[in-house]
Amino acid sequence: MAQVEATTERIISADAEKVFDALADYENTRAKLLPEQFSEYEVREGGDGEGTLVHWKLQATSKRIRDCLLEVTEPTDGQLVEKDRNSSMVTTWTVTPAGEGNSKVVVTSVWNGAGGIGGFFERTFAPKGLARIYDAELDKLAHAVEK
Repeated sequence: MAQVEATTERIISADAEKVFDALADYENTRAKLLPEQFSEYEVREGGDGEGTLVHWKLQATSKRIRDCLLEVTEPTDGQLVEKDRNSSMVTTWTVTPAGEGNSKVVVTSVWNGAGGIGGFFERTFAPKGLARIYDAELDKLAHAVEK
């Protein structure tokens, strides 16, 4: 099994603190940022950053649906880590200042991919598909927080 990684980033015209607060608000804001590939969104514990437990289904392809139950931690300032209890997937959101009134958001997901030919296709296509999904989420985030 090889590790698979997908990374997407965006410069957003809003202060890093405001952007981070929107991402960490699983109770209200976060659900509004999710594109159509997400369904059955539910906050099960917490709701604001560290200590949150959130559930959703992610339909990565027409045939592939991940049932995700994510534990949220904040290991450092400006960083949210979502660890899926149902798989090896870990998604890290990092928000840093990027000049006056701007912030850079980087989202990276890593997981243990399948072996064999299926793993080859997963390593080849999954990062691109997930990047498109995260790009749509970052677009909604930008619209939600930009001046």
